[in-house]
Amino acid sequence: MKAVTCTHAELAVADVPEPVPGPGQVRIRTLRCGICGSDLHARHGIDEWADLTARMGYPRFGRSGEAVVFGHEFCGEVAEYGPKSRRTLPTGTQVVAMPLLRTDAGIDLLGLSTHAPGAYAEQLLVQESLMLPVPNGLAPDVSVLTEPMAVAWHAVRRGEVGKRQVAVVIGCGPVGLAVILLLKAQGVRTVVASDLSPARRALARTCGADLVVDPAQDGPFSVLDAKGLHPDIPSTLELAVGTVERLQRLPGGWWRTWRLAERLGLADPKHPVVFECVGVPGMIREIVDSAPLFSRVVVVGVCVGPDTFTPAMAINKEIDLRFVIGYTPLEFRDTLHMLAEGVVDPRPLITGTVGLGGVDAAFTALADPEVHAKILVDPGSDATEPEAVPASR
Repeated sequence: MKAVTCTHAELAVADVPEPVPGPGQVRIRTLRCGICGSDLHARHGIDEWADLTARMGYPRFGRSGEAVVFGHEFCGEVAEYGPKSRRTLPTGTQVVAMPLLRTDAGIDLLGLSTHAPGAYAEQLLVQESLMLPVPNGLAPDVSVLTEPMAVAWHAVRRGEVGKRQVAVVIGCGPVGLAVILLLKAQGVRTVVASDLSPARRALARTCGADLVVDPAQDGPFSVLDAKGLHPDIPSTLELAVGTVERLQRLPGGWWRTWRLAERLGLADPKHPVVFECVGVPGMIREIVDSAPLFSRVVVVGVCVGPDTFTPAMAINKEIDLRFVIGYTPLEFRDTLHMLAEGVVDPRPLITGTVGLGGVDAAFTALADPEVHAKILVDPGSDATEPEAVPASR
């Protein structure tokens, strides 16, 4: 069968053996695969990632000298079951699956290890227990986005954004755009999006962002309604002293009223929730330095290189800094059903498609944010250059 391999940063279509499913595994025919920013980084930085994951106890990440088949965002059709499978879905059923595969050595990362080749291929192996049927006749061009949308759903859940809170999304690549879609689907009334690219800012508006900022002109926090926010230390000190003074006018002791407000969830200072979706050195420091006091910062962008920020700044502002990775199996399942039920429509993210022979050209095209956001790989297509997706889709 045909697959796209990456060796020493070179992408090439190769003939590889058809995968044979082992116990609990399923061979599926690939219908679509999304090109993820992680794939773009892994092309040149896979050794850096492999060193990092080895320090975390996973030494089987791909290396630049190995022929790695990328692709962890995919949908396909059931083709063959391995032994000891439950076989609950008929052959030909359209499915998605979490990109994890149980092998003799344990669980491997599908699409990022030679031990679990990914979906830049005509076929691949998935774990039956992590495979889900696609409901409601959902088109492959949408079901393929289950995985990246699940990443965004996990980030939004970790952000714990109230409908009346302000959410600030910094970086409007596919992950940032997906976060915007999920925030609006959850009823968040005010979403601010920030990106240097005019095309990405336009996509952010399409995805529902209420305010869109060019950071070269304005900071993402400069457009916020400052009422109730605390941009500096003097305003925070005034909040503490002024609150006690006001509560002292009430009978029964100011501390009793304060405790009641805490139990009712009314005592927390007003603050935005910031989603860092860029993943380059310096972004965390910039957000910590510029965000209002008490901000919650959810780091979604994957920065593999070292980064620095001043802890005292985060301490004095009492910044709530959270890091996220992936999603739970339940979040993956729930994301698929949100797509199938029309709760969220991710189609604005898709800007092009290619066949296996066009993956190299797609990687090049994705380097220009003015042209593309998310390109899908269709193994059945002969396209060697990204074919534009009509804006009406």
